[in-house]
Amino acid sequence: MNDKEIGELRRRLRPDRTNITAIRGCYVSDSREILSTFRQSLGLMTEEDRETYLALFKKSLSGAIDRNLLDMRFETKQVADSPEHRLLMALRDSKLEDGAALKTFYETVIGGLQLEGHYLILLAHESYDVPYRGRDGAAFGEASSEVFSYILCAICPVKPSKSALGYAPEEKEFHVQGGAWTASAPEAGF
Repeated sequence: MNDKEIGELRRRLRPDRTNITAIRGCYVSDSREILSTFRQSLGLMTEEDRETYLALFKKSLSGAIDRNLLDMRFETKQVADSPEHRLLMALRDSKLEDGAALKTFYETVIGGLQLEGHYLILLAHESYDVPYRGRDGAAFGEASSEVFSYILCAICPVKPSKSALGYAPEEKEFHVQGGAWTASAPEAGF
């Protein structure tokens, strides 16, 4: 991918522009045990939750190519019949609805990732029409040259938050609150 393509994906990760319908996730303990898996509809989330999830995916695409964004090139014969390629294509083609492929993907990531502490594996699928552009570069809104379908993955450390003094409206008093486990910015993604 180049800067232009990455920029296009980043621009799509806004609540008013995205076609992502659901987010899949897997919460993993520090002992590499799956604590839970989930599917959440983006359309049924609160606006704050939706923006937070999209921001995590956007951060996984942040940075400069060859610095913290790596362009990994493969020859067709390297990926055409590999189990990893088949797994990723099964996830993309099923729009993350293939339960067996999801389970295999989570197990593959957990087995290959050396990350300390708890972490969250987030997946999203999106398909969108690539606008047709004339020779002069002008986009034609109704015309589409192709449909682009892709999956995004963000792997986020999950750490306990600090306790803080917070307002409890039912008691109309301030009490120490917090200590919940919260997802941090992604450490890895694709």
